[in-house]
Amino acid sequence: MTTQPILEVRNLRAYIGTPRGTVRAVDDVSLDLDSGQALGIVGESGSGKSVMARAIMGLMPPRSGRSGSVTFQGRDLLALTKKEKREIWGKQIAMVFQDPGRSLNPVVRVERQLTEGMRKHLGVSRSEAHTRALKLLEEVGVPDPERRLRNYPHEMSGGMRQRVMIAIALACEPDLLIADEPTTALDVTIQRQILDLLRRVQRDRGMSMMLISHDLAVVAGRTDRVSVMYAGRLAEVGSTREVFEQPMHRYTHALLGATPTIDHVRHAPLRVIGGSLPDPTSPPEGCRFAPRCNHASDQCHTTPPPLESVGVDHHVACLSPVTVPVGAVSGGESHGR
Repeated sequence: MTTQPILEVRNLRAYIGTPRGTVRAVDDVSLDLDSGQALGIVGESGSGKSVMARAIMGLMPPRSGRSGSVTFQGRDLLALTKKEKREIWGKQIAMVFQDPGRSLNPVVRVERQLTEGMRKHLGVSRSEAHTRALKLLEEVGVPDPERRLRNYPHEMSGGMRQRVMIAIALACEPDLLIADEPTTALDVTIQRQILDLLRRVQRDRGMSMMLISHDLAVVAGRTDRVSVMYAGRLAEVGSTREVFEQPMHRYTHALLGATPTIDHVRHAPLRVIGGSLPDPTSPPEGCRFAPRCNHASDQCHTTPPPLESVGVDHHVACLSPVTVPVGAVSGGESHGR
């Protein structure tokens, strides 16, 4: 694996206009994704993960804006024309969306949806596209692929539709795959199959992947690095192993502390993070987690913490970082020292 970033995001901001005011969904986010690397983006629902992915892809909704730079293989994606973007989307960057039921066309057979990108970007014949489609469905674990190609999306289960979505994303052999909550609405067994499939395909193809989830367990063991987002900003960034074993931001520590474990005492109350995400139209001036943090000082409420290095590949935006492993204490966020 090389260390040259395939994707460089610098000072990315994304805003969405609403009747209540402007939502600062992504506020000054910078991150790198190396070639062949899997990066997890985690945080509560509403933290800005999906909006960041859509801002990178240029899929922002109406009445929205973005600024900063997103460089993919040396090209600034935010500066591309619509024609130039169409040459990149699908061929070099692909995306798996949350809900395959809404992303797949209900009145078009699977084969056409799977092969039209190949024919456009790769210039292959109809018969070659058909052969490639069969191999793709086999690769993603769809049984009886010949019959499935003739199906409409509604004739398949949720898990099968998601596998088809992954096959479509892989059809043109992209260099970067963005998977935005790819297991939403699937049962636990199918979730694991889909996630393991994504990791296997990513490794086998040497492809870069951004895996977005609100579930810490999803990115554990399936990503090389992880970025924790909270209220539109990065809270902690580092190798997945180090962030999970030694979380230093109060929010990351609280998330891990609130995750049920196999040794959890039966009938004991689950740990929770008190409070809720701040109003995105009027976020706090200082650390955005400060209103929910039991260790916040006056400075935390007034000074935005910078993302600073605390290790070789570990950065934290916290004025009062945790200094003990999450498993070394009993209780939630309030027990860190």
